[in-house]
Amino acid sequence: MSQQNPNQHTAQTKVAEAIKTDAPVREFFGATTDNTVYANGTHIIGFGFDGTACFRKGTRNGPDGLRAVSEDIESYSPYLDADLFDHAFYDLGNLSLGSSDDVEAQWQHASDQFDEIFQPLDLQANNVRVLTLGGEHSISYAPIRKYLQQYPDLVLLHLDAHADLRDGFLGYHYSHASIIRRSLDHFGPGHELIQYGIRSGTREEYQYMNEHGTVRKSRKDFLDSVAAIADDRPIYLTLDLDYFDPAFLPGTGTPEPGGEDFHSYVSLMKLLRGKNLVGADVVELSPEIDPTGNSDVFAAKIVRELLIILNEKGAR
Repeated sequence: MSQQNPNQHTAQTKVAEAIKTDAPVREFFGATTDNTVYANGTHIIGFGFDGTACFRKGTRNGPDGLRAVSEDIESYSPYLDADLFDHAFYDLGNLSLGSSDDVEAQWQHASDQFDEIFQPLDLQANNVRVLTLGGEHSISYAPIRKYLQQYPDLVLLHLDAHADLRDGFLGYHYSHASIIRRSLDHFGPGHELIQYGIRSGTREEYQYMNEHGTVRKSRKDFLDSVAAIADDRPIYLTLDLDYFDPAFLPGTGTPEPGGEDFHSYVSLMKLLRGKNLVGADVVELSPEIDPTGNSDVFAAKIVRELLIILNEKGAR
């Protein structure tokens, strides 16, 4: 069982007063609920949206689904031998979708709110770490764009069952199937994309990945690529939960057989602990698809490991 964070009220340097967001169902893993951005701090923000989901919806409930189960999960990770409560971290709540019934307007309203909070901030200078919880994968556009702007040598790690390189899908330019293509719109000469877990896509998407050398086709090649990243080079992780095999995590909108397991993820986390992980997003949890709740617990432990690493980097 998680416990109250003993470091919640540790004095921190304020960077900005964030705009008011929608209150979460409860704070994630006992995080401090606050509308303030702190230097050297890790900040969770929810972006619950599934408007462009093309198969099964429900990811708009993902952020609060993760929060709901977190109080019943241990804050200590036996894999990293570390506890979430070794450092203070903050839950900023959920971005608002606004009052429109239009899908694109909802996405834009929440994306604009993310920008209003974080665009004025120098994340790198203030060592601010952001973990965005989705929501479908289109929600990753705002945080990825911000990190690409802030870090000219950023490595974007993309874990997913799908390539997400389509130039729009079903009429949506910013579709969940287009997130990596839209991210590439903001790539500079020093940025790098590494993809792993991809097992579904169009012929054109596979041609792009093969021609540009972005995709890793074995676990060893992927982990070797991560290990080869310079320890001080900034890394952003975008993790679509359909990266995992649906036998382990069925509660996602577009499941694909042949995915990874939890222990391969732990291997990655142990590598990233020695690297410069500056931000991340975890997307595509749809709690209602898996009524057992197993997917929620699986995903919450995925987030726990990430948070521990981000907290450690933020405390430098």
